[in-house]
Amino acid sequence: MGRTLLEQWRDMAYDENADRGKLQRFWGSYFQIEKEIYEKLLENPDEEVKGTVKELAEKYGQEVMTMVGFLDGINESLKEENPIETMDEDTQVSLAFDKEKLYKNMVAAKADWLYGLPQWKDIFPEDELKRFYKEQKESTTIRKEKKIGRNDPCPCGSGKKYKKCCGK
Repeated sequence: MGRTLLEQWRDMAYDENADRGKLQRFWGSYFQIEKEIYEKLLENPDEEVKGTVKELAEKYGQEVMTMVGFLDGINESLKEENPIETMDEDTQVSLAFDKEKLYKNMVAAKADWLYGLPQWKDIFPEDELKRFYKEQKESTTIRKEKKIGRNDPCPCGSGKKYKKCCGK
């Protein structure tokens, strides 16, 4: 059994030993393609686009490998995830996405060229997009209260150890 399409894509896209300039050009052209596919998908957000990996690549005028990358990227935003770990070019896949989830995942990925696409404004009202953006940003902010140790000075300012003062 050779490497799966997903493994091949990840080997190429995340190649530790690749020339940095080459990798940047690779991602630069990939992001452009990704953007074009999203523009098309978001024009008809409720239409389920499906077919084999190969058919979808042809539909969007892309190579199979690029489509694999796209499927990898959109997978967590779909209503039902595709079997991307094991798929080959004849695997039936669906691009039926959860609109809110997709928008938030684009925000999480800091992909402003995607969540800023004008098509979103036809899908959700402006205030809703703002709310999704805020919810996504807040969900990734980790607020950690500092825990007071028994032997730390008491926060009340008495100068005593916490365990001998307010921590009793």
